Amino acid sequence: MTEDQLKNRTKQFALRIIKLSSSLPRSREGDVLGRQILRSGTSVGANYRSACRARSTPDFISKLGIVLEEADETLFWLEIITESNIIPAKRLSSLMKEADELVAIFTASVITSKNNNRRPIKNQKSKF
Repeated sequence: MTEDQLKNRTKQFALRIIKLSSSLPRSREGDVLGRQILRSGTSVGANYRSACRARSTPDFISKLGIVLEEADETLFWLEIITESNIIPAKRLSSLMKEADELVAIFTASVITSKNNNRRPIKNQKSKF
């Protein structure tokens, strides 16, 4: 997957999170969970774009670590929403799958970057 494809994928993920947050019930729980998932889910793409503009390999790895943390946090909030029966798991399964895949992609990218001690080449196709 190229850098541009991953930028688009994380943007589409953010748009889906926005739709989810606006569909949550207007209750104390829905409002809190909506703010939390909106913040973490939209920051995945924003922080990935920041990582793409990193000034050095250590900067890239650090910024990519933030992307990974935000993607994993978003997955956590999706689990909380489904396990608390606010929204049925079946309705969120596709979004949870995407969050899980993004976590896997960014985990592998961080590991690869640390092992290679260099930033991946822009627009280079990866195994993802």
